[in-house]
Amino acid sequence: MSEFIQQLPALLGVIVGAAGSYLAITRGDRARFRREEAARWDERRLSIYSDYARSLKKSVTLTYRIAAHLGNDPHPHPLSPEEGAPQLAAAAEGRDPSGEALLMLGTADVVEKARAWVVVVMEMEAFLRHRTQDPGAWSDLLLKQRAAREGYYGAVRRDLALPPGHTGQWRLPSA
Repeated sequence: MSEFIQQLPALLGVIVGAAGSYLAITRGDRARFRREEAARWDERRLSIYSDYARSLKKSVTLTYRIAAHLGNDPHPHPLSPEEGAPQLAAAAEGRDPSGEALLMLGTADVVEKARAWVVVVMEMEAFLRHRTQDPGAWSDLLLKQRAAREGYYGAVRRDLALPPGHTGQWRLPSA
């Protein structure tokens, strides 16, 4: 019996060491799992945010082209309202699925900024449906659209903890 008592401290040391090792590994695995899971969700949200922006930008580009045909915009590739109407409708339908995904996984701030952006785009589309020829009013709509887009991108960057980005306003050389 005395032999067992002499070895008891060593046995307890092995048990405590094994339990400590198990706890440390378990905690580390949990922390790694949480980090990897957060990274996966960030990747999914970035993908959804990008898809939504891309689908909305299709509509924006089409409005530029139609506005150029009406004399409101200097876009180099004008598109008549008749040719553009089905493309605008397809672009609007194309943004619905990405908008639903955005509602499902986006943060409240990002969704609100996305809503503000799409509302301006819808104003641009209505402006063109009425075949309005007013370059000044069109220019005001463009400024609103750019500000709304910048607000959306800013919200996305904040959500994903990204650094501030470019405004997206390109200075073109004058002709």
